[in-house]
Amino acid sequence: MLKHENPKRSKSLYCSLTVSQVFRFNCCFPPEESRCSDLMGPIKTIKKKKRTAEKKVDRNVLLAAAAAAAAAASLPADDSSPPVDWWDGFSRRISGPLSTDPKTFESVLKVSRKSFDYICSLVKEDFTAKPANFSDSNGKPLSLNDRVAVALRRLGSGESLSVIGESFGMNQSTVSQITWRFVESMEERALHHLSWPSKSDEVKSKFEKISGLPNCCGAIDITHIVMNLPAVEPTNKVWLDGEKNFSMVLQAVVDPEMRFLDVIAGWPGSLSDDVVLKNSGFFKLVEKGKRLNGEKFQLSERTELREYIIGDSGFPLLPWLLTPYQGKPLSLPQTEFNKRHSETRKPAQIALARLKDRWRIINGVMWMPDRNRLPRIIFVCCLLHNILIDMDDQTLDDQSLSRQHDVNYRQRSCKIVDEASSVLRDKLSDQLYGKISSA
Repeated sequence: MLKHENPKRSKSLYCSLTVSQVFRFNCCFPPEESRCSDLMGPIKTIKKKKRTAEKKVDRNVLLAAAAAAAAAASLPADDSSPPVDWWDGFSRRISGPLSTDPKTFESVLKVSRKSFDYICSLVKEDFTAKPANFSDSNGKPLSLNDRVAVALRRLGSGESLSVIGESFGMNQSTVSQITWRFVESMEERALHHLSWPSKSDEVKSKFEKISGLPNCCGAIDITHIVMNLPAVEPTNKVWLDGEKNFSMVLQAVVDPEMRFLDVIAGWPGSLSDDVVLKNSGFFKLVEKGKRLNGEKFQLSERTELREYIIGDSGFPLLPWLLTPYQGKPLSLPQTEFNKRHSETRKPAQIALARLKDRWRIINGVMWMPDRNRLPRIIFVCCLLHNILIDMDDQTLDDQSLSRQHDVNYRQRSCKIVDEASSVLRDKLSDQLYGKISSA
């Protein structure tokens, strides 16, 4: 069973940098190990308890939990009277344009009522175990539903604490405390929604159906969380990326259904994709033979293709990471491989675009964020992303399937090539092209 243990201090290769805290939040949960995360630097604001997490998310269990939470969560702490619909009462307390939005609940919180009730059930124990006198500006105590709504609005809208406070009728400090308590609870209670599959057969089958690449277990990509930092402070230069933005990196491995299987957040934007990868827990697990170690695919009589993931040209070509061909001219098999490779990478690109579009606190430019807390906020947004997939939440499914998650960022190229992997990629390309030629 999985256990979430206290994060351990980890030294960065960039130890000469004098930033106050550079975090590496690596959220990869191997079924065979208890370790599921590591951070660059200590976190003193939270004490983790060891808890057992489910290896597989059962949707029936999710629905039952959501139904149970719906009835219990709508009452404020000091009110025992039968409630009217919680949202009817809460929405009347919201000032400004939110109260006139015809889609009210879904447009304000960006989740369905079913998903909202389930999220409430996840954090209920933590929210009730730590007494807090949270109330609105009129002194009315905030129920569990109220507090979860405030946190989701803060994460989903990206609006400032003052705007959220004014809209929901409470002061900024209340919004801040509620949001952070929600983040602390979710990063532990919802861990089972982000895990590496114990068996990858279904994942590999779905990836192959996309564009014919066999034995592929995931698509990896990187996006930048842009920040506004004082340029005059020398220690902030480490966060300055190639596009002259201050940013923090999020690396994610995604399955065909756009579910995050492994994420790492916290590295400075100045670092290249291959450096972030090589310092991730995912890289170390693969190199130790504890990931991508399943059944091999017989490519030819003498050639086997191990399990692998795919990434763009910013990543190195490795035995377990296939990247596209670079440069011109390309042969017909190489061109065909790149086409299939690009199609198979789409889930990762769309997943990151949807993540940043739905949870706008990590979209746009963040104003001088707490860089100790930001990796954990990013991680909880990834958990919420997966929860909505697991709950079959179609609230925003009509949004465009954009692949643009790093607007105005140019594609970088990595020149690191494993020669044996290059030969293997050529054989795979020839086989894929041969199938077309003979069809």
